Amino acid sequence: MSFNYKSLLPTPAQIKAEFPLTPECVELKAARDKEVADVITGKSKKFLVIIGPCSADREDAVCEYMSRLAKVNEQVKDKLVIVPRVYTNKPRTTGGGYKGMLHQPDPEKKPNMYEGLVAIRKLHMRVIEDYGFTTADEMLYPENYSYLSDVLSYVAIGARSVENQQHRLVSSGMDVPVGMKNPTSGDLGVMLNAVYAAQHGHDFIYRTWEVETKGNPLAHTILRGAVSKHGQCLPNYHYEDLELLYSLYQERELLNPACIVDANHSNSNKRYMEQIRIVKEVLHSRRHSEEIHNFIKGVMVESYLEPGSQKIGEHIYGKSITDPCLGWDDTEKLIYDIADEIK
Repeated sequence: MSFNYKSLLPTPAQIKAEFPLTPECVELKAARDKEVADVITGKSKKFLVIIGPCSADREDAVCEYMSRLAKVNEQVKDKLVIVPRVYTNKPRTTGGGYKGMLHQPDPEKKPNMYEGLVAIRKLHMRVIEDYGFTTADEMLYPENYSYLSDVLSYVAIGARSVENQQHRLVSSGMDVPVGMKNPTSGDLGVMLNAVYAAQHGHDFIYRTWEVETKGNPLAHTILRGAVSKHGQCLPNYHYEDLELLYSLYQERELLNPACIVDANHSNSNKRYMEQIRIVKEVLHSRRHSEEIHNFIKGVMVESYLEPGSQKIGEHIYGKSITDPCLGWDDTEKLIYDIADEIK
C-alpha cells in the first residue's frame, strides 16, 4: 500500500457528540422527514422543489441564500415542499478540481478533511437552526453518510455512483427518500435496478461492522439527462421520456413509483437558464396526464445568489464555482410560478 496516512479522523459518533442537534431541531427534522416522505408515497399532493447551489462553497453566501429561500417558503409552503441543496462533496469527472467543502472548507487552500467534516456538519445544522429547513446532499462517499444522517431529509445518488454496489446497499438502510439518478449513459434499467436494490434488505460491511438492512421503500428515480458516445447531451425530461419510465415502473415490483426531474446537468446541457423552460415543460406534462401527474413528484434546480459560474479566485459573492446556476431573481420567480401550477 502506498497510502500516506495523514491523520486519524473522528468517527461519526464523535462528530455528532461534539456538534449535537438541539431537541427542537430533532423534532423539526422528524416533521420535515415525514413531509418529504409523504410526497414520495403520494400521501401528500404537495410538490418537491430541491433547489440550491451546485456546490455549497461558502457558509456566508449559502446562508444568505437560505434566508431568502425561507421568506419565499412562507408564501408557498401550502403547495410546495422546498428542500435546499447543501451539496458539500462534489464528484469530478476526471478526478481533478474542487471536490467540495468536505475536502476544502476554503476552496483556495489545501484539503483538510477534519476541518471539512466540522464545516459541513455546522453548515447543515445552521440551515436547520436558523432557517427551519432540513437539507439535501449527495452521497458521494457511502462511508461518510453517518456524519450527516441526522440532518438530511433527502439524499441523491449521482450518475457516476448509481451502479456502485455500496451506494445501493447503504441506501437500503436509510429512512429518508433516496433519489437514484440515471447513469450518464442514460440507461433507465441501471437506475431502476438501483431503486430495486435500495428497496430491499441486505447484509454487508459498513464502517468495519457487519450490518443488516430492511430496505428503503422511499428510494426513487431522478432523470438528469444523458450523454451519447459522441459526447452530446441527450435530455430525458420530455413527456415521452416520463411516459416510458412510468411504463417501466409498471413492469417491475417497485414500491411508491416516483420520479424527480433534474432540470440542469445533461437535461439543460448546463445552460442554466434552460432550467426555467424545462421545469415548466415538466409541469405541463403533469397537467396532460393524471398518471404522469401522480408519478412526477418534484424537480431539482441549481440556483444561487448570482447567475452563472466563476472560476475559483474570482471572488464574486454568491456565484457558483462549479456548474452555472440560476440567479436569485429568476429563482424566486420560478418558485412562485411552480406554486401557481400546483393545485
